[in-house]
Amino acid sequence: MLALTRKKNEAIVVNNNVEITILEIKGDQVKIGIAAPKEVPIYRKEIYLQIQEANKAAVEAADPEAIKKLF
Repeated sequence: MLALTRKKNEAIVVNNNVEITILEIKGDQVKIGIAAPKEVPIYRKEIYLQIQEANKAAVEAADPEAIKKLF
């Protein structure tokens, strides 16, 4: 993990096309802004984990015969 120190209005660039900017610091909360291409999905981690669990459950519940008929 890379740990960086940033102040308000300072930014970090990831992979040449994602910019993360510190918008506000209030107590123990930090508000960030993320500028990225539309094709780059951005999720809060707790939402991302819920999506992963839902996908896993869908795969486990899938009917193998129905999947074979798709191909």
